[in-house]
Amino acid sequence: MSAVQPDVDAVIVGAGFTGLYTLYRLRKGGFNTRCFDAAGGVGGTWYWNRYPGARCDIESMQYSFQFSEELQQEWRWKERYASQPEILSYIEHVAERFDLKRDITFDTRIEAATFDEDNDLWVIETNGGETVRARFFIMSVGCLSAPIRPTFEGESDFKGEVYQTSLWPKKKVDFTGKRVGMIGTGSSAIQSAPLIAQEAEHLYLYQRTPNFVVPAQNRYLSDEEVAEIKSDYKGFRAKAYSGLTAFLFPRHDQSLFDLPPDERRARLDDQWEIGGLPFLGAFNDILLSEGANAEVARYWRSRIDEIVEDPKIADLLTPDEFFGCKRLCAGTDYYETFNRDNVTLVDVSGKGIQRFTENGLLAEDLDYDLDVIIYATGFDAMTGSVTRIAITGTNGLTIQDKWADGPHTYLGLTTSGFPNMFNLVSVGSPSVLATMVTGAEQHGDWVGDCMEYMRDKGLSRIDATVQAEADWDAEVTRAASASLRMQCDSWYVGSNVEGKARVFAPYIGGWPPYIQKCTEVVANGYEGFELR
Repeated sequence: MSAVQPDVDAVIVGAGFTGLYTLYRLRKGGFNTRCFDAAGGVGGTWYWNRYPGARCDIESMQYSFQFSEELQQEWRWKERYASQPEILSYIEHVAERFDLKRDITFDTRIEAATFDEDNDLWVIETNGGETVRARFFIMSVGCLSAPIRPTFEGESDFKGEVYQTSLWPKKKVDFTGKRVGMIGTGSSAIQSAPLIAQEAEHLYLYQRTPNFVVPAQNRYLSDEEVAEIKSDYKGFRAKAYSGLTAFLFPRHDQSLFDLPPDERRARLDDQWEIGGLPFLGAFNDILLSEGANAEVARYWRSRIDEIVEDPKIADLLTPDEFFGCKRLCAGTDYYETFNRDNVTLVDVSGKGIQRFTENGLLAEDLDYDLDVIIYATGFDAMTGSVTRIAITGTNGLTIQDKWADGPHTYLGLTTSGFPNMFNLVSVGSPSVLATMVTGAEQHGDWVGDCMEYMRDKGLSRIDATVQAEADWDAEVTRAASASLRMQCDSWYVGSNVEGKARVFAPYIGGWPPYIQKCTEVVANGYEGFELR
């Protein structure tokens, strides 16, 4: 019996999809749980990213919970790819339907968590001065939830409006008649620029490196399509679950070189019309073979040349890297936007943005007069939302020191030296390379089952062994080594954050092998863990 008893069984950090499901699962298991979130409501990344055009790139009828058949049947998604307002409404509906908010403390940030080795519990401190002792500390903080905002000389001089896509205000921003400068051309800029351009007097997009974008081909869902899926939602989900990414879409297990040139083109045309991430399903070697990748990139450029009227702009919009090695972006009218008279693409790959001025900014030695500046500058992905908290495990080891040379995990769920701490749907697991909501349920169930096992056996501590962690790190690296995604700079490898160790963070080995490994570990008595 511990000398000091925990206040609760578990503390969950984050009230997005993962945090909400884990809270539901632990409550179902009879555990006393508290959840904390810095936001004013549920939603996680969908609470903060309210910028115009914010939208998911996984189809809505798959980017949703499947633990409740009643929930699946009652919720009617409007579009193939749901918008931020629709996703947030859905998450709020789930929180209300299952009475989850009564265990969530909003507007509260977790600042520190320290493992009490004598009592096998975590001492967790909030920015409001509260201290909570919990047996288990569960991070559900998301992969893209630690915003990056670079600093520029003279920022305080600028007299206009300043916004950040990842921390967008709740109230609508009016761009009518304004000169707008957007820094960055990643996913949030790709989604928002076409809409902002329709309002603004002029939009300047400051681009350091271009991205590959394919049309999302978004549309409203017909009643017939929805009814067909709902007639056997369980079977539909099972097919998705058995796939490489737990995301069901037309995927061809065939090399590009298995087809003659005219049939390759026809296949790529078909996938282009399907749109979005499924475009990568045209052939199985797009991200494995440099030759296949080069041919797909040439095809992509031919489609861009059909859209973008100015060949020089098309050149600037063409990445000098492997196709899809960064996360492929799904857009709506992104390239068409550059045919507008009130849109200017500014290449800042040379001197960059040199400073802000009272009336705008100086970039590549040219002054730009602006009324609004928008940071669309991305995230400290995968690890940033964890390492921004002062987490201390055994023997005074901090998570910052532990992960200084890259994240180390066992199954992407635990980190050796940090007992009773789980980090969900993040580094070392399929996470961003699979359907995140499906991952949230799988991880929530795994943790819930583990906690029930420990309770039944009278155990108070679980920690990954050093060897099990090292073996899993090696597997994550092995799986990534075959992919062209290892060979370019992206947030997958942390290269967008200065000084960050270059490590491919998610597990790219596939959803079915990952599930098999998680299942085997449990079947073998939590193999790779020390329990006491």
